[in-house]
Amino acid sequence: MTRTLSLFALLLLPLSAATWNSDFDAALKEAKASSKTVLIDFTGSDWCAWCIKLHKEVFDQPEFEAAAKDKFVLVELDYPKDKALLTEAVAKQNEALLKRYPIKGYPTILLCDGEGRPFAATAYQEGGPAKYLPHLDELLAKRGARDKAFTEAGTKDGVEKAKVLIAALEGLQLDPAMIASNYAEIAEQIKKADPQDETGFAKNEGAQARFSEFMAKLGESRQAKNLDGEIKAAEEALADPKITGEIRQQVFGHHAASFAYAKKFDEAIAVLNRAISEAPDGTRTVELQNFRTMLERMKSGLPPEAQPAKAE
Repeated sequence: MTRTLSLFALLLLPLSAATWNSDFDAALKEAKASSKTVLIDFTGSDWCAWCIKLHKEVFDQPEFEAAAKDKFVLVELDYPKDKALLTEAVAKQNEALLKRYPIKGYPTILLCDGEGRPFAATAYQEGGPAKYLPHLDELLAKRGARDKAFTEAGTKDGVEKAKVLIAALEGLQLDPAMIASNYAEIAEQIKKADPQDETGFAKNEGAQARFSEFMAKLGESRQAKNLDGEIKAAEEALADPKITGEIRQQVFGHHAASFAYAKKFDEAIAVLNRAISEAPDGTRTVELQNFRTMLERMKSGLPPEAQPAKAE
């Protein structure tokens, strides 16, 4: 009787969760051999609430495993606070991969080809597997569009070829730093096809490289809680003639944020005033104006999310 009950109990258990690989190189080899897509989950398993929620609601569900096993090679890149959760080799690998994949937050989900080149990114989405799986299917279509554009570019020459390749990269809607670290070969093709830089690609690439250097310096100073270092990094970037347009506005935003984190609201607002007056019609000007409004409220002791009173 006990054995019979045990068998029934086993039958009632949920199906096992999907298998996640922590060996990145092995995952790429498997993806190449199977023509599957690599799905990378950048997570903080013991501290990131949204990461835990995503696993509980989606990745740990049998519906996800059933649908994902034929499409994806699943890779988990974990960045836990408890370092004992990872082997030394895996921890070292994960840290190194942040240079190739400069994500902005956790969780970040990247879809990559067998070469590890990302073609789509997403994060937490509510609705469980019923919503998340169709969402991933939509993202999978970006790989086909990218590859079709790359093939089309092979039939063109000169600036026209460059334009097709640029459009292909822009269609991925990935962070420029992510593009730069994974599509260097395509970037070289663009510059070779457009030696006079009629498209402005080379100029923009140089600006993005400088911006990445700024972000690295800013990150180091913030981690060390060195406000002077943050200010110096921003001022050096703003003095760089290659950092212009939207990228320059992003530097201004980070510069103001450094003062704001230190509760130096007057200094932060002054930086934003400078940014807004410099480019009143810039692509990020409205965003900077909203940031300024929020800081003005915080300076006055009001909650940043509160709405201003309506005029009578």
